[in-house]
Amino acid sequence: MQWLKKPTITETIRLNRLYWFGHVQRMEGNRIPKRLLYMNLGTTRLRNRWKYEVREDGRLVGGNGWKEGVYNREEWKKLLRMARNHHFLHMPME
Repeated sequence: MQWLKKPTITETIRLNRLYWFGHVQRMEGNRIPKRLLYMNLGTTRLRNRWKYEVREDGRLVGGNGWKEGVYNREEWKKLLRMARNHHFLHMPME
């Protein structure tokens, strides 16, 4: 039997962040989570860091055109499964 390497905690966090981002992106614009993601509260330091990390994780998984895949749920899930299986996100977080 071939042993499968389980995702590290870093990979799990990054994959869950991308799953959630895809979920929110597919929501209608009037939904609260989507409005909060793009709302300007004046204190953007943490939100900008989160968005930066999502952008970097997305590029690791899907290259420069990764955002277009978000809107097709099945393609997005397939891309994230492939990232999990091939450990594309296995890098230390800062």
